[in-house]
Amino acid sequence: MMLQKTMNAGKGNRWLVKGQELFLEKPMIMGILNVTPDSFSDGGKYLDINTALDRVRDMISEGADIIDIGGESTRPGAKPVKIEEEMRRVLPIIQELSAETDVLISIDTQKSKVAEAALAAGAHIVNDISAGRNSPEMFPLIAESQAGYVMMHMQGTPEFMQKAPHYQNVVKDICSFFEERLNNAEASEVNAAQIVLDPGIGFGKTLQDNLHILANMYEFHDFDRPLLLGASRKSFIGMFDQSDPEKRLGGSLAAALAAYLQNVQIFRVHDILETLQTLEVFTAIQKCSD
Repeated sequence: MMLQKTMNAGKGNRWLVKGQELFLEKPMIMGILNVTPDSFSDGGKYLDINTALDRVRDMISEGADIIDIGGESTRPGAKPVKIEEEMRRVLPIIQELSAETDVLISIDTQKSKVAEAALAAGAHIVNDISAGRNSPEMFPLIAESQAGYVMMHMQGTPEFMQKAPHYQNVVKDICSFFEERLNNAEASEVNAAQIVLDPGIGFGKTLQDNLHILANMYEFHDFDRPLLLGASRKSFIGMFDQSDPEKRLGGSLAAALAAYLQNVQIFRVHDILETLQTLEVFTAIQKCSD
């Protein structure tokens, strides 16, 4: 019997991004560009602006809807980067990219000053692993700019989050977190339609926590917001006997498919072409299951 996409179908499909009203009737692919020396999978590869832009163009040609640009590694154990250095890494790429393409640009930062500069340079979305907790100015900035906003759950900080993560019930605890942060965003006059929710795979979670989240992503649809999955090449996949992040494609696709079956709408990935092909072929098979 074929697996079916049935859980909370059609919930939270509307996303407001800088005046654009997006209806997420099919999956959106967010391509990852880390312009850092120490990211867990591609650290050091795209420090040169020309190399970075070539990679972005490749991702767009492969079908990426959003390019997520990060200038600070948030892998387990990573130390914070100064605001000035983070801006130096990301702003030239955002400026160049916004001048040559209409693709949606996301800035992966937890610093409101970096987010503000990135939005002024042409970014449309702020992808914030701290969910506004790192910068009190973040929510007012999102409200004023009308940018799209990815609100992610994280227990602790990147430097220490994997030391001893613990939950009473990981899905319920994340739901409580989202409820509190959404209320805070609303108090700062952020339109709920600007917000996408990301449960934060790998951010202060054990292997079993990550698997439990992936098995129960549909529960987050209760917030009536689009959902984002960021599981690509992450260390929990490496716990299945694969230490090399670049050899975790199979596990990444398995996670994406599990989330897709629960109507997750946005996928943050390194491997754009392969993810799209997996979802498109699976959808075609499903349509013939009758």
